[in-house]
Amino acid sequence: MSDRVDQTLDCKGLACPMPVVKTKKAMGELNPGEVLHVEATDRGSLADLKAWSERSGHQYLGSKEEEGVLHHFIRKATEGEKGVEQRFPYVVDLKDLEDRYSDNKLTVLDVREPMEYAFGHIPGAKHIPLGELEERLSELDPEKETWVICRSGSRSDLASQKLHEKGFKVKNVVPGMQDWKGPTEQND
Repeated sequence: MSDRVDQTLDCKGLACPMPVVKTKKAMGELNPGEVLHVEATDRGSLADLKAWSERSGHQYLGSKEEEGVLHHFIRKATEGEKGVEQRFPYVVDLKDLEDRYSDNKLTVLDVREPMEYAFGHIPGAKHIPLGELEERLSELDPEKETWVICRSGSRSDLASQKLHEKGFKVKNVVPGMQDWKGPTEQND
């Protein structure tokens, strides 16, 4: 993808949100225009790093996979290109979700990767991984309030921003499934 890499970051074995956290820190050490090569094994990093790059103004150059390792290439924005990283302002906590997850007027959207979802999710939650959200928007009802959840609140933040831009009534559930104490079910 890139002929010239200025720094390589090893995120192999790390799960969300750590590849993004470490990438953000490493980008701070690069000069504008330099390229960061991120090595990751978390499949969720495909959507996470691309979305984070877009949100922060850096250029996601692309990715390739070799022997189970995902190689991401991100170019640091110059001062004129750099955006201000935004957080979605409309959030609810896990207690609110526990009180309302079975409400017919509410869609609970889980944007984690398929394996994460299979091992434990909120009963009745709609599953659309973050990387598939754009092409699967038609599966969601924009008239229903949508509460978005992931493992830690990072991917759901990105998904909430995308849905809000498309006119959905949406809230980000924080901190996410890592702290969920309510009912769960698993896929067989």
